[in-house]
Amino acid sequence: MSTQDTPRTPNQEPAGAQEHLENAIELQDVAGLSQGQIVRRRFLRHKGAIVGMVVLAAIVVLSLTSVGFGPVPGWWKYTGASDPVITNPGGRPTLSMPTWLGGEGFAIGEHPLGQDEIGRDIFAQVMKGVQTSLMVIVVVGAVSTAIGVLVGALAGFYRGRLDTALMRSTDLVITMPTIVIGAVVGKLAGGISGVLFALALGLILWPSLARLVRGEFLALREREFVDAARVAGSSSRRIIFKHILPNAIGVVIVSATLLMSQAILLEAALSYLGFGITPPEVSLGQLISIYQSAFATRPWLFWWPGLFIVLIALCINFIGDGLRDAFDPRQKRIPSQRAMDRAAARSGLVPTSGTAGGTSLPGGAGVGSP
Repeated sequence: MSTQDTPRTPNQEPAGAQEHLENAIELQDVAGLSQGQIVRRRFLRHKGAIVGMVVLAAIVVLSLTSVGFGPVPGWWKYTGASDPVITNPGGRPTLSMPTWLGGEGFAIGEHPLGQDEIGRDIFAQVMKGVQTSLMVIVVVGAVSTAIGVLVGALAGFYRGRLDTALMRSTDLVITMPTIVIGAVVGKLAGGISGVLFALALGLILWPSLARLVRGEFLALREREFVDAARVAGSSSRRIIFKHILPNAIGVVIVSATLLMSQAILLEAALSYLGFGITPPEVSLGQLISIYQSAFATRPWLFWWPGLFIVLIALCINFIGDGLRDAFDPRQKRIPSQRAMDRAAARSGLVPTSGTAGGTSLPGGAGVGSP
């Protein structure tokens, strides 16, 4: 007795055939590539990560070249010091938008972001604040990552009493509100430089990374390559840093980016509350705190520092999302319909774009046919 094929729409293709085509496309994309090349290709396909990286790079270059860095002078003629000449009434920004955005024509002017009540250039102050925030991000990321990796690696590899002691210490730090610890540290270390303040923040932001690294080490230490290294006579230190840690680097990098994003928000919050970086150094949170009283009358003094805080935090988060997708082998890119059709043709299946018969096998039998 013959049976009649049940008509199918393109959206009703069997799940097995759909998954087979997606896997074929994925394998073809990574054929002949090393793990590093696969990670790089996946990262470059993440549009949000690329946009975030470009915007963050532009902010870094602008902040370092405009007002200079250390002994190196910048191209911006104002330094953020008081200026008796107020260019616009009330210190309004001289930046003018293009006509197609409803402005009077694009122009930067003398003080594009405006001036405060004593004539200080806001652009110069914001760029100095961006430099400080970037420095805090780098220092906190380096310190917290180093401590978190070391604690997590030792706890996950040796287990036993050392694991118990390290994890109970980690739990103790995690249970304390980060903003409260940061405020206490900032108060006790009031008047210190921004670098020392960033070091202090790095000492309290490592626990979450330590727990993730410990979990990776607990899983990886039971793998065959670790047993082979032990049989070959490798020391525990070599196994930790030469064999296990490179296989956990994805978790470390992704977690480090999240810590860096948390660092700029924490620094801004503490500086806003008066427990963070203090004058003569400048930070974005400090600028918001100084100019909060002018929010109703001169809001541009408040907007620009906040805008750069949000931009930097978003860029780091987008980059972290891209790195997570790049390092996670469970992430699968959904191919386009054209790529699905090409894969179907190569595997001997009939492409289904625009048809109602579903994916069919050679010889005319439908996938869903008995």
